[in-house]
Amino acid sequence: MKKVFALVDCNSFYVSCERLFNPLLKNRPVVVLSNNDGCAVALCQKAKDIGIKRGEPFFKLQDKLEKHKGVAFSSNYSLYGDISNRIMNVLGGLCPEMEIYSIDEAFLNLSGMEHLGLDEYGRVLKTKVFEQIGIPVSVGIAHTKVLAKVANHHAKKSAKAQGVLDLTCEEYIDEALRRISIDDIWGIGRRSAEKLKHLGIYTGLDFKNYSNERKILKLLTKVGRQVQDELRGINCFDLELSLKKKEQIISSKSFGHGVICKHELREALANYISRASEKMRNQNSRTRTLTIWLTTNPFSDTPQYFNKASMSFMAPTGDSIFLIRKSYELLDRIYKPGFIYKKAGVSLSSLVEKDMCQLSFFERSDNLKTDALMSVLDQINQREGRGTIKSLACGIDPLWTTLCKKKSSHYTTRWGELLKVDLDKYSS
Repeated sequence: MKKVFALVDCNSFYVSCERLFNPLLKNRPVVVLSNNDGCAVALCQKAKDIGIKRGEPFFKLQDKLEKHKGVAFSSNYSLYGDISNRIMNVLGGLCPEMEIYSIDEAFLNLSGMEHLGLDEYGRVLKTKVFEQIGIPVSVGIAHTKVLAKVANHHAKKSAKAQGVLDLTCEEYIDEALRRISIDDIWGIGRRSAEKLKHLGIYTGLDFKNYSNERKILKLLTKVGRQVQDELRGINCFDLELSLKKKEQIISSKSFGHGVICKHELREALANYISRASEKMRNQNSRTRTLTIWLTTNPFSDTPQYFNKASMSFMAPTGDSIFLIRKSYELLDRIYKPGFIYKKAGVSLSSLVEKDMCQLSFFERSDNLKTDALMSVLDQINQREGRGTIKSLACGIDPLWTTLCKKKSSHYTTRWGELLKVDLDKYSS
């Protein structure tokens, strides 16, 4: 029996999250900006219609947006993450197996559910998510994950599909592949697409029918060949049901303004280590290597400087306070006064399972007291919100933080920012 996959993809996810708490934005161009309000990273169809492109700097699109009464928002990742979790919970209750592919996409296993009518069930998924969460989604259904991506692509673009497309019928697959560019096939990157175009392959159908498989294997390796087989309906990629643990955790952001003082760099490193350590402990890992780096702004005409430094530990650690202290030692090695720093970052690598940590006679090791302290700290921050309790080294209301002047409220993750409704206004 052939497997059946559905890909559920949220439509303009970041924009939809902003619209969810402000319905007046429904018919206006809306753009979500990157860190430091630099450029557009997400936009709705109305913003595209007035000529705004993804990646366009905010200072270039600002006039167009104001002319059409559009709105720009700073990225609000805590809100988007919380809405995503709610959507995945709804989808998880509607199918036996699910792979969360990204913050706004999930593959579902619908094998054995053909008797329910796949197209109808796809519309059930779409309706349930919208009714319970308020986010519009598109659903693509097919016998392989790559074909499900193709189906989802057409479900979003086609008015006739109305957000759901079932590509399990063989007679429709070739037409769907003929209408999709090779650039839009999942798993085919920009460079791979250029190579295929040199072979006369411009659409998904061209790729499916290209007979020289040895040539594809040479150009795109085994994964490229598997993508080609998936377009032919041969299942090569199964659902990945367990989340893979990260082998390296990085925390890095640009500063809201140029930083000169060493104590501000210390505060930034302390914040980044706190965040990275929390992620590491959440996956039950400990680090043996700490790396920090700092850089000036390569786009400014000021003197340029970049450097990084690393330190290894004989005994793996998950202690944020210890790591912050060590980051200061690394900063002392690479910091040079007289430069205007724009960005810094930390990396925790050589990660090992907490239960498999080798103790050391020659260095400090995490003990029960340290583990208990970090555990309580994580529990409080997960329950009350990120940064509720933190090391004083992180600073209090630091000036260097990323600009986010247009950020919406944390409607679902902070008690003080819950959506307020004026009942008197509607009852009168």
